[in-house]
Amino acid sequence: MKLGIMQPYFFPYLGHFALIDAVDKWIVFDVSQYTPKSWMNRNRILHPNTGFNYVTLPLEKSSIKLRTCDVHVRDIDNVKATILGKISHYKKQAPFYWQVVNIIKRTFENAKSNKLVDINVSALDQTCQYLGLTFDWDICSELGLSFPQNMGPGDWAPFISEQLNASVYINPSNGMKLFNTADFEQKNIVLQALSFSPFEYETDSTSFVEDLSILDVMMWSSASTIRQKIKELSSIARISN
Repeated sequence: MKLGIMQPYFFPYLGHFALIDAVDKWIVFDVSQYTPKSWMNRNRILHPNTGFNYVTLPLEKSSIKLRTCDVHVRDIDNVKATILGKISHYKKQAPFYWQVVNIIKRTFENAKSNKLVDINVSALDQTCQYLGLTFDWDICSELGLSFPQNMGPGDWAPFISEQLNASVYINPSNGMKLFNTADFEQKNIVLQALSFSPFEYETDSTSFVEDLSILDVMMWSSASTIRQKIKELSSIARISN
């Protein structure tokens, strides 16, 4: 089993979905302390005039004293309306505007609760359904795992991988400095790094901005094109001592 573990990001960039496509099982990592003003409760879309604009999930509490699984979003109905308002400027130019509107609506309609993790998992699920990607996920806090005390940033992945009997763990290449390869090798787990090259797409008369939310990618590119680019632009390398 190829395993991926990531925090629950809000409509993340395309490379996040390349990692989802590369693994068999996805673990939503929600047991560490929440990081305020992170990609977990906001992301970037095109600004109607120039540059980018944020779409944000306002939180009831935003304290590092809370675990991610305990963070809640404030006033979901108003949030949905606000986000739909912020993307309305795409309507005149983006060919897949209405498809994205429906993904956002279904995200909030299908979220199990107003927990941040539930909304973000719903966003990932709806996006993957639209793109035709397999998304087999579990939420870490619901797995019943007993974690050792004082775990460091690089300890979580090898521990969870071993507990779930994964044979391969895949991580984004820009996060590999967290890990000691030996921690995986002694558990007979292959450590791999996924690199994702930039995807530049046509944005009509609007200036292209790289690494925006998947919402922007889906505005301008068909689901089949996005699937193709995920395959073309992804590369996986084995990491060893």
